[in-house]
Amino acid sequence: MPRVIYIHSSGERNEVEVPIGQNLMMAATGHGIEGIAGDCGGAMSCATCHVVVEESFAALLPAPDDSENQMLDYTAAPRQANSRLCCQIVMSDAIDGIAVRIADPQV
Repeated sequence: MPRVIYIHSSGERNEVEVPIGQNLMMAATGHGIEGIAGDCGGAMSCATCHVVVEESFAALLPAPDDSENQMLDYTAAPRQANSRLCCQIVMSDAIDGIAVRIADPQV
């Protein structure tokens, strides 16, 4: 099963298995990863699943759509070039091992 690495602001890393087709926000909340709130349940209306995708994986993801881009303008932590909402990143074999830094703060 593919894996994702969540990196906290402290440097702590949590590596979890994620079924293909599941988004990284659901995987984080399902595994109790602190820092990913996902308050809206993935409806893209809260930006509490803001992550910064490691450079080596950013190019493997589809570009954020207009709605995600809009929500990224309202994140609590400053938006960065590789900022994404992890509710919009769907696990696939192509991104096995993806590393994402959890934005701090989320709210």
